[in-house]
Amino acid sequence: MVEPIFDYQFRLILIGDSTVGKSSLLKYFTDGKFSDTCDPTVGVDFHARLIEVKSGVRVKLQLWDTAGQERFRSITRSYYRNSVGALIVYDITKRRSFENITGWLEESRSHIEPHRVSYVIVGHKADMEEERQVTTREGRMFAEANGLKFIETSAKTGQNVEEAFQLLAKEIHNLLEAGKIKVEEDWDGVKNGFARPSREPFQVAEGEQESGGCC
Repeated sequence: MVEPIFDYQFRLILIGDSTVGKSSLLKYFTDGKFSDTCDPTVGVDFHARLIEVKSGVRVKLQLWDTAGQERFRSITRSYYRNSVGALIVYDITKRRSFENITGWLEESRSHIEPHRVSYVIVGHKADMEEERQVTTREGRMFAEANGLKFIETSAKTGQNVEEAFQLLAKEIHNLLEAGKIKVEEDWDGVKNGFARPSREPFQVAEGEQESGGCC
């Protein structure tokens, strides 16, 4: 008799321009902390956390934080294929980062196909309202025009950080249940979970998570 540690593993990637706050989002999601100072990601950093996508269904999220600088793009591209979900992040105070999400979307799709991927467009730094250059309506309209989910977040206040990752994970799980994506032997986007003997019961306590890598 065994009790599952988690039912599925989803591999997610965060993409977007440098300094939009991808690492800060991940640090808040995995550690519940915000840092005013965070060095730019060099290449790719890895984090992980367990969440519940619906009652009794636990998923381990493998979270890959990618560098936004052009010189690291070849490294970033190598992580696209094995991802089942992506958060495309822009900074609401930097219009150029919003304009560039079209390129990030096209690039990721071209490298992930023929596998299906779910996206959430994330307008980050929502706490900096006075410096806003991209309206909420613009962000939502872009997402809707491309058939994608949209949310605004702030790693500084915690606004919608948990919700952003939950939104993506639940959509992936819904597609999995509907048979629109599936576990494939040669693809790491979705994997079946692992189990441990029932004498070692596993519970996801509030705030429990595992993480690694840089902020």
